[in-house]
Amino acid sequence: MRDAKLDTLEMPPQPSALRLIATLGGIAVMSGLLVVSTYQLTKLRIAENRRVALERAVFGVLPGAVSRESYRVDDSGVVQTEDNANLFAGYDESGQLIGYALEGAARGYQDVVRILYGYDPAAEKIIGMTVLQSTETPGLGDKIIRDARFHENFRALDVSRPVEVVKEGEKTEPWQIDGISGATVSSKAVGQAIQSGAPHREQLRKHLRLDPTDPSERGAAP
Repeated sequence: MRDAKLDTLEMPPQPSALRLIATLGGIAVMSGLLVVSTYQLTKLRIAENRRVALERAVFGVLPGAVSRESYRVDDSGVVQTEDNANLFAGYDESGQLIGYALEGAARGYQDVVRILYGYDPAAEKIIGMTVLQSTETPGLGDKIIRDARFHENFRALDVSRPVEVVKEGEKTEPWQIDGISGATVSSKAVGQAIQSGAPHREQLRKHLRLDPTDPSERGAAP
């Protein structure tokens, strides 16, 4: 009798395969939308943080600058743009041009070292430098970020001829960089990053129509 009763019990209706597929599809779509929304919000926040950090860096390597304009310089010339800009003109409170900030990069001991440096195209001198990205060894290679004596190299570094990195305490020429003892590779990476920008600096000077024989002349913004 017990088995007969069990046989007469009705099984609950099972959801159809189409309904299961639709439910799972809806969950997948909602999850995808959530991921995309989170990514877009994070992307905008990261972009804004980078913009603020870059602007702070530009003003840091161009002492006295309070506003900037963005450009891109390459082998074809100089154009004003916010997209993929690698050249920034800095101006003081009266609107006078202070100089230009350019990005540079070179291989360090651990990874690529990215820098931003201030440039006076009329005098052909570097007037400031800051490290944008570095994973150099803490306590050694990372001294390129915080060593005040090392940063003194970039107050008036002559780039009218190739930049040379020398051992600490052996600098004798205005185009030489006094390196950091124990961080030779990192020091050289900064020098190479600046030297690699020579074609862009030359393109900028051509654009500004600066007379290389008259170092007292200052160019206007592009």
